[in-house]
Amino acid sequence: MDYYAILGIARSASADELKKAYRKIAMKYHPDRNPGDKEAEDKFKEAAEAYEVLRDAEKRKVYDRYGKDGLKNSGYSGPGNFNDIFSSFGDIFEDLFGFNRGGHPDTTGPIKGSDLRFDLTISFLEAVHGVEKEIEINRPDTCWTCEGSGIRPGHDAETCSACQGRGQVMRSQGFFSVSTTCPSCRGRGQIITEPCSDCDAEGLVSRQKKVSLKIPAGVDNGARMRLTGEGEGGRRNGPPGDLYVFLYVDQHEFFQREGNDIYLQLPLSMSQAALGCKPEIPTIHGEKTITITAGAQSGHRITLKSDGVPRLRGGGRGDMIVVLNVRTPTKLTKRQRELLEEFSQLETEEGEPEEEGFLKKLFKMSA
Repeated sequence: MDYYAILGIARSASADELKKAYRKIAMKYHPDRNPGDKEAEDKFKEAAEAYEVLRDAEKRKVYDRYGKDGLKNSGYSGPGNFNDIFSSFGDIFEDLFGFNRGGHPDTTGPIKGSDLRFDLTISFLEAVHGVEKEIEINRPDTCWTCEGSGIRPGHDAETCSACQGRGQVMRSQGFFSVSTTCPSCRGRGQIITEPCSDCDAEGLVSRQKKVSLKIPAGVDNGARMRLTGEGEGGRRNGPPGDLYVFLYVDQHEFFQREGNDIYLQLPLSMSQAALGCKPEIPTIHGEKTITITAGAQSGHRITLKSDGVPRLRGGGRGDMIVVLNVRTPTKLTKRQRELLEEFSQLETEEGEPEEEGFLKKLFKMSA
């Protein structure tokens, strides 16, 4: 029996493809849809066994290498009866039957608070140099009055009569039963008859809180920071969740960032490029004078070592790369035109004895 053939998938199938194939077969051969059909029941169990093995990375690795014998040697004996199948694959049968997932969670113990998300926009230079921020969040916090129990102080909850405190009830589906969350107590196992007046039995109240955040130098757009214990408050003495801060970095007027390097496009006039110059340029540390040699070409790069972004790991900094952008004037005064024409004439007169003009070469080639 080949598990891949049973589910009709390739050996390279992804987890999503595996789940989709199993759902299709489980619906087709479900016993309620095929009452009294022993063959359909067997196919249903075969598909469940194949899915249980292939969805588990370790079991799948053993099966791919050694087959079913390898699984038996490792102690695997199959998915069991129908109740075992429904208990193991609650995510599949939740869609098939419309029930909540089964299982028997601890409905009376501590409940950890949920994690929260906060989006924060910072400037380019704040990301480069690091910054301390104080953010204000509105979060569900543990109720101080009932300490997260949801019960009015001095009172106790009553055991749910519908599930006898288990938080689960058995529901019949055809000729077998499925364990589902109790609708009366919503899985708590208890009924609160005297709810806390401050949180209305939820165990949580909404509060504004200021949180300090130390953003390290060198963070980039999309970075995520985790603040342990700053998420939603816990209930019934459970710990709070965490707060995840997602960072978004504004663009800079002059700088572009690529990894830990910073790029600056530096505009130069024709005369500056031809004669050379020493312009002052902006850097992340302030103004800095650089030297541009005579005859500089557009696109030429000047690298300023270690003037880039600090590396979050490993220390050191990236570089700053200045890219020269020589601009040709589009509007000339009469005097500028005269000077350029004179320069052009001198360039031609002085250059031709040594090297034939470019245009004359083109004319000769096309003749």
